[in-house]
Amino acid sequence: MAISCFALAMFMLLTLDSDYATAPVSAASEGVQASDHVFITYGSVIKLMHEKTKFRLHSHDVPYGSGSGQQSVTGFPNVDDSNSYWIVRAIPDSSEKQGDTIKSGTVIRLQHMRTRKWLHSHLHASPISGNLEVSCFGSDGESDTGDHWRLEIEGSGKTWRQDQRVRLHHVDTGGYLHSHDKKYTRIAGGQQEVCGVREKRADNVWLAAEGVYLPVAESK
Repeated sequence: MAISCFALAMFMLLTLDSDYATAPVSAASEGVQASDHVFITYGSVIKLMHEKTKFRLHSHDVPYGSGSGQQSVTGFPNVDDSNSYWIVRAIPDSSEKQGDTIKSGTVIRLQHMRTRKWLHSHLHASPISGNLEVSCFGSDGESDTGDHWRLEIEGSGKTWRQDQRVRLHHVDTGGYLHSHDKKYTRIAGGQQEVCGVREKRADNVWLAAEGVYLPVAESK
């Protein structure tokens, strides 16, 4: 099952995004061990794993029943799910290009690969804990500052590598991308809440896990 989901993700990546038609990629399959030699670059497609619970950042075409009513974002328990892939993108009007590395403090966007919507946050209350709601919103041609997240690398190293612990700090609201063991029982049974919290906590930390990592672009 893991192989089939990974193959589906690769197929969707190569067919939905024409930028990948001729680009070499480095594929890290399901359950891969983190490497200090693999950089996360713009254009890479990754799963983000919540360090404390090991759930993957996930979305699907199911709206919240409260708050914004936008597409829901959850933590997903299984590794082999193609709805947990996110494309790492630069913000609009940036000079960054596909294959460039990403330094701590950089503002990035994450685009849900399957639905093409952006990881988003705002002041609506999250359904379970009442913290800041995290949703998916927009499309390839529609994005705003609610999709902007500042990368904060924990520990040593200033350039994002697969083995590094990171936080994502939402620019508009000041909330950190967060999850916990509070789970949904109805629309996403068994999946846990993802939300934003303004405090820096131990369970704000995420790791790049499985994915398709584009090689670092050559300097010209």
